[in-house]
Amino acid sequence: MTRPPDDELLPQASPRPSWQAAGALYLFYAAVVLRTLAHEGIRARLPIYLGLEFAYLILFTAMLWQPARRPLVRHLYFLLQALLVLGLQMMRLRFDFIIVLYILLCYQTALLLRSPGQWIWVGVFLVLSCVPLMIALGVLPGLAVALLPMTASIIFPAYVTETQAIGTSLKKSRALLDELQSVNKQLTDYANQVEELSAIQERNRLARHLHDSVSQTIFGISMHTRAARILLERDADELRPQLKRLQALSHEALEEMRGLIAHLRPQEDGTAGRLTP
Repeated sequence: MTRPPDDELLPQASPRPSWQAAGALYLFYAAVVLRTLAHEGIRARLPIYLGLEFAYLILFTAMLWQPARRPLVRHLYFLLQALLVLGLQMMRLRFDFIIVLYILLCYQTALLLRSPGQWIWVGVFLVLSCVPLMIALGVLPGLAVALLPMTASIIFPAYVTETQAIGTSLKKSRALLDELQSVNKQLTDYANQVEELSAIQERNRLARHLHDSVSQTIFGISMHTRAARILLERDADELRPQLKRLQALSHEALEEMRGLIAHLRPQEDGTAGRLTP
């Protein structure tokens, strides 16, 4: 089985956030660290807390800016991060601020995973956000404390997903516009070719008309002129009808030429007139 191209392993949108979004993410993380440092009851375990939070930060940053290309590695990353945050929770279940780290992971699922895997992990993080607090504080108090972070855990990935969908739609629209412009150019070129071919066909038709009509009339004038010269030398009385015939042929040839010239002269709309056969 052949390995799919690397581009097919990535989500449709870019997995890297903007600098503004990254700044907000690290502010969330800084709030968790500051809350950890400010708490008086964990002095003995402070190195463990800070060590786990630092490990979380290293993994989060590495996957944020240099995401793994294989989906399996990404799922393993979210599993490891979930275990780190769960370890922080289990050391002291009443630390509700720890669940803010799940919000960052929920945001990251929208950058790194496609549906339905993205929302499966969001559901896992929502369960891990509320269940430990419900155990420590009681069902209703724990749910009340966890509800706001859980809401943020849904809003952030939903916002990223919608932004990606809008970006994809814009790319498709631009691609469709480029395609329409290309087709329009091809149609314009085709119309120019048809117009040129029509002009060639019209010139050929005029050439045939000249040959079939005007040239025959001029040939008749030439023959009658020769006959008139002969009659002038032999029988001058018969010359008058011959001259009338010659005059009629000349007039006919003149009308034919006028018709051709009128046909070739551009009209008001910029096109030449059409000579009826």
